[in-house]
Amino acid sequence: MISIHSRLRPALAVSFGAIPGALGRFLLEAYLEPHLAGNLPFATLIVNVSGCFLLGVIAPLAFARTFVPHPDLRLLLTTGFIGSYTTFSSYELDNDKLLGIRDGAIEGFYWLGSMGLGLLALEVGSRLVLWGLAHCEKWNDLA
Repeated sequence: MISIHSRLRPALAVSFGAIPGALGRFLLEAYLEPHLAGNLPFATLIVNVSGCFLLGVIAPLAFARTFVPHPDLRLLLTTGFIGSYTTFSSYELDNDKLLGIRDGAIEGFYWLGSMGLGLLALEVGSRLVLWGLAHCEKWNDLA
């Protein structure tokens, strides 16, 4: 077994999560872009909202009694995968482009959709996982 210095492990965990996260974002946007033509950057919106949902699913697991992931796995999934999958800088660039076309309705929809749907997706993901964990913990208490 290879011994990895304890200070290098978190950086490797983030790196190993970032590669599939960035590739996942790229592939999803490449697939969606031709189907969602128009002024509104729907692909970025979908990536950001789905990233919020995934973070909502992953985050509660860090505090569960039933399943406690290793700190390196948490870094791989949250900072690495979700951090490279979600596209806040792309979101801001899209907002800048939308401001340039001077259509307040499209800009407002994109901004509210990203913020509102992102928060809603985070909450739904978290509540689903917390509900599932509560049921698992009750089941384990009965056993």
